[in-house]
Amino acid sequence: MSEDQNQHSEEGSFKEQIMRALEEGRKNREVEPTKKASSISAGPSKTKKDTSDDDDLASSYERLFGNRQKKESTAAERKSEPIEEEIKKEEPLKKEKESEKKVHLDDSEAKSKIRKERKKSTAEKTSPIKKEQTKEPLVIQEKKAESRRDESKRAAKTVPSKKKEKAEGIKQSKHDEHVEEEPSIFQRIGEKFDDLRNMDEDFEGDLSEESNLKRAERRKEDRVVRKIVYILTIGILIVAGILAISGYNYVSAGLKPLDKNDKKLVQVEVPSGSSNRQIGDILEEGEVIRDGMVFNFYTKFKNLTNFQAGYYQFSPNMTLDQISKELQQGGSAEPLDDASKLTVPEGYDVDKIASLVAKKTDFKKEDFIKVMKDDKFFEQLKAQYPDLLTDAGNAKDVRYRLEGYLFPATYNVHKNRSLEDLVTQMVDTTNQILTPYYSQIKEKGLNVQEVMTLASLVEKEGVTQSDRKKIAQVFFNRIEAQMPLQSDISILYALGEHKEVVTIKDTEVDSPYNLYTNTGYGPGPFDNPSQEAILAVLDPTENDYIYFVADISTGKVYYAKTYEEHMELVEKYVNKEK
Repeated sequence: MSEDQNQHSEEGSFKEQIMRALEEGRKNREVEPTKKASSISAGPSKTKKDTSDDDDLASSYERLFGNRQKKESTAAERKSEPIEEEIKKEEPLKKEKESEKKVHLDDSEAKSKIRKERKKSTAEKTSPIKKEQTKEPLVIQEKKAESRRDESKRAAKTVPSKKKEKAEGIKQSKHDEHVEEEPSIFQRIGEKFDDLRNMDEDFEGDLSEESNLKRAERRKEDRVVRKIVYILTIGILIVAGILAISGYNYVSAGLKPLDKNDKKLVQVEVPSGSSNRQIGDILEEGEVIRDGMVFNFYTKFKNLTNFQAGYYQFSPNMTLDQISKELQQGGSAEPLDDASKLTVPEGYDVDKIASLVAKKTDFKKEDFIKVMKDDKFFEQLKAQYPDLLTDAGNAKDVRYRLEGYLFPATYNVHKNRSLEDLVTQMVDTTNQILTPYYSQIKEKGLNVQEVMTLASLVEKEGVTQSDRKKIAQVFFNRIEAQMPLQSDISILYALGEHKEVVTIKDTEVDSPYNLYTNTGYGPGPFDNPSQEAILAVLDPTENDYIYFVADISTGKVYYAKTYEEHMELVEKYVNKEK
């Protein structure tokens, strides 16, 4: 059991004894009046007895109170002994910590001690025994005082007096209050550190607010700068894109002929020692090409050199490649007149071109036909243009191997040039037209000879490009159905003459070119087709027609899927005038 619990139990027993003593005193006082009435003569002895009773009560109180004081003092000694032993055992370095701990006593313990002392003092002041003593005679009070002094002297030898304890308690409480009022140096240092920390935090808060404001301003500035850079970048990209597209379109337009439909010849003079740039400017000023700078870049990109000086006649429908080859072959030393230019119409065959050459130049028709039948010359051309003439060299039963490959255009015929040079120009022009379509021809499962043959028929059978594309598909439909093409153009070519109307007897002519009796494409082309006719064969309009007939008076073409429909159309639009 702990000391506090022992003290508590002792206080309880002490209270019980006091209560018993008070109860006995009360009973005695109640009995006292009756005893006075019966024995009046025994007054002095009675007073003496009462005084002895009171002395006994006081002595018992003193004894009990003194025992309690002794117990309290012994308890205090017990508590102080281990503290003293611990202080002795601790090292000098720990004394400072112990002093700090003593300075910083727990407020609850100090207050509890003060409360205990106050309770004791109030208990003494308000004790009913003291009230009884104030009513007692002076002699009894003196005796009690002497007995208390004796008891206090005896208690002083062993433990400190109650007053001393009270004084020490009051001193300790004052010291605690002083400690509470005046904090230690460590507490003051801690408070200073707290103040400095708070000031630092406030300062840091102010700095953080200021830095946040600056950071926000920088973010706004960065956003504005990014927007400006973004807008400028987009603007530059847009301008660059526009310039790139414009430049591409301009260069593409400069590479094409100035006017495909303008066949008028323009005579230009190229001085000796002219550079490619100077020649381009001359051609631009003569309205032959669109831009001289594009011509300069084109010739350098193609590595075209050795341009000859002299007089030339070019037309706006010529390509840059055609003009460059003319410049490489050389011009005339004298100005050219209209008699030196030769224009080959679309759909002309070899015989008609030979007649035109004889009429416009100093060459004879027979000389031109002789060049057309020269196999050695053909082999030279095939070696020079293999993609164009290989299929024509493998064809059988052809009348002229170069039929269909003399492109209809305007050519310059110089006095110092041969017929072979003129024919080479014509074949070279055809090769330039077909070069972009060689891969497409292979994809369709055709060869160049078949394409040029159908194009030569389409050239004469149709007038508009729409009709040419439909007629080309009709020919493909008949070939797929293994039907003869039955084109009057083939009969006229087989006959070697021109007729307005082809008779049934004419369709029976014995010739490999007779496509009424022979199926397939025939030996080869029947004339020299235009570029439009070639493109109609390469890109026909899909249909399921098998027959077509043209109105002679209007040239309009009508199509039919069956022979009966076709005959009705023939009677209506061909035989109507008969």
